[in-house]
Amino acid sequence: MKRLWLAIMALLAAALCSPPLAAQDLLPPAPYAYKQIADPALEAKAQTLMLTLRCLKCQSQSIADSDAPMAGDMRHQVRTRIAAGEDPEAIRVWLIERYGDYVSYTPQLKPITWPLFAAPLIILVLAALLLRGRFRRSKAAA
Repeated sequence: MKRLWLAIMALLAAALCSPPLAAQDLLPPAPYAYKQIADPALEAKAQTLMLTLRCLKCQSQSIADSDAPMAGDMRHQVRTRIAAGEDPEAIRVWLIERYGDYVSYTPQLKPITWPLFAAPLIILVLAALLLRGRFRRSKAAA
């Protein structure tokens, strides 16, 4: 019985350790992941856009600064689309549609995010009302 438990534990340990091994990225990086566009003006557009896009794997690092394979793929997509003449804002919209709002450093005002924008204003108004009430009471007591 003890051998059976040891065998089950060994299989469980092997199963838990195998996903990281299977997740190895063996594909070579995309062509424009580390290579710049030949035209300096187009590369400047691409760099400007890449600095405003967040790497999905890193800790809030832009895709221009990240060495993650996914950031390399995103850099490749940006450079390829810029070289094809696509507008940087259209590329940003496409990436947001593909990866979600988190990919952009500039938050968008949507029905689900308006409380994030409104909360500081509401807090300031409440603080002003509380302070006004406080000052009125202190003037009345004096």
